[in-house]
Amino acid sequence: SWEFAELTLEPGVTTLTGRNGQGTTNLVEAVEYLATLGSHRVASEAPLIRFGAPRAIVRARVQAGADDPRSLALEVELHAGRPNKASLNRGPLRRVRDILGALRVVLFSPEDLALVKGDPSDRRRFIDDLLTQRWPRLAGVRSDYERVLRQRSMLLKSLSGRRGSASADAAATLEVWDDQLAALGGEIVAARLQTLAEMAPHVAEAYLAIAPSNNDAVVSYRSSSLGLDPAPGETEEHPIRQASPEEIATHLKQRMLERRHEEIARGVTLVGPHRDDLLLSLGQLPAKGYASHGESWSFALSLRLGAYALLRSDGVEPVLILDDVFAELDEIRRERLAERIAGAEQVIITAAVPSDVPASLAGRRWLIDAGTVRLDDDE
Repeated sequence: SWEFAELTLEPGVTTLTGRNGQGTTNLVEAVEYLATLGSHRVASEAPLIRFGAPRAIVRARVQAGADDPRSLALEVELHAGRPNKASLNRGPLRRVRDILGALRVVLFSPEDLALVKGDPSDRRRFIDDLLTQRWPRLAGVRSDYERVLRQRSMLLKSLSGRRGSASADAAATLEVWDDQLAALGGEIVAARLQTLAEMAPHVAEAYLAIAPSNNDAVVSYRSSSLGLDPAPGETEEHPIRQASPEEIATHLKQRMLERRHEEIARGVTLVGPHRDDLLLSLGQLPAKGYASHGESWSFALSLRLGAYALLRSDGVEPVLILDDVFAELDEIRRERLAERIAGAEQVIITAAVPSDVPASLAGRRWLIDAGTVRLDDDE
């Protein structure tokens, strides 16, 4: 929504306040895009370009830390209907995704309620975006996996309409796609399992700190392809098992062979990480369908705080963004969240109503109104 906006986001807490529809979310969305090449608000990139404009440009100078003078100049240029461009320190990058890793961000927004109440695809995107922040090279693995998945599914669909057995050429081609899908899928699942095993304690700790509840928040990995189907609430009895990419690839390949006839009959790929899910439990019950609205909010927030704590344990100080979050939380959860993030190096908060933000998070305030952004004169 911005024709032009420029502001300095300093260490500590920064609050962006403005009435709904003034563009506060667009500003933090720009920061998010530099870190993830995606938006929490929309799935495609077309809505990220101001209506009527041929392109959108996001530029930022990113400092390694409050006490570290080193900085990087990042730029991403989004085009409607043409490939995007990116540069690092004014040098053009061969691939836009090569900019990943220069800035790390954890963003929580009202849309995150879908992590608990939504479809498996919402939870897969959450864990896969976290993988890419931890290991930027996995962006390429994810892209290659999606490409192979499309090609393999197209072949299965073409075979599903044929009578009799598939030709030798088609069978050989399918074998090639099987090998590639299993190898790439093995990398993704192994990284998911490692990340979940390391993040799960942080999620449980964050939930206990935020929610007025005696229930434990448990995250498990569900995969019919790998025979992982824990019951809700299982922890020590069913820990998140880790395995090497090679071990997982071998298992995936075997499952593809076992389900070959079913896949051809249905014309769809039924095996792989694109079919997996995260099982979220509160106590002995699945969060989806059983958790209250407040409990669901607390669980979604705990997932983001768990991701934030995990990145910090990796030696990274990510920017924590809370986009219009406090309006959705009751007073107890607001104060507990404020206590939880008090030690963060940089926090950016958006709010339509300034009084929604706890006084303990007082910081630098920018006012957003009618296409302008300025510092609060009453600060």
